[in-house]
Amino acid sequence: MLQITFGFLLHDTARLLRRDFERRSKGTGLTRAQWAVLAYIARNEGSNQAALADMLEIEPITLVRLLDKLEAAGLVERRPDPNDRRVRRLHLTEATGPLLVQLQGLASETRESALAGLTDAEREQLTDLLMKVRGNLSGRELKASDETISTPSARTANHA
Repeated sequence: MLQITFGFLLHDTARLLRRDFERRSKGTGLTRAQWAVLAYIARNEGSNQAALADMLEIEPITLVRLLDKLEAAGLVERRPDPNDRRVRRLHLTEATGPLLVQLQGLASETRESALAGLTDAEREQLTDLLMKVRGNLSGRELKASDETISTPSARTANHA
C-alpha cells in the first residue's frame, strides 16, 4: 500500500481548492488565469511583465495575451518605466477594485469550506506551518501579514 506523501497531499489539496474556487467564480466572466494575474499584480503593483511571468510561472507570451485581454477590459494598465523606456510597469485600474473585492469574497468562501471543522488555533497553526514550508522552498521567510492585496479600493484586505 502506498503512503500518502506530504507533496501529494499538498498538491491534491491545492487542486481541490482551485476547483472549488473555479466553481464559485464561474459567473464572473474571468478565467482562473485572469484572476491569478489580477491577484499577483495587486500584490506586486508596478512590477514589469517579465517579473510577473516569473512569479506566475508562465511563458511571457502567455502573460502578454492575458494582459491584452485584461487591458482591453479596462482592468490593467501598462505604464512606461521612468528609467527604461523598453519596460512597461503593470498597474490595476480603479475598475479592478470591485472585482478584487469579489475575488476576496469568493476566496473566503472557498477557504471557509476547506477549513470547516478546524478551530481558529488550528487554522493559524496550519497557515504558520505552510508559510514555513513555503519560505524553505522559496529561500525567504514570509509572514501571514506579507500576504495582502493592495488595490485602489481595497488596500488592506487579505487574500485567501
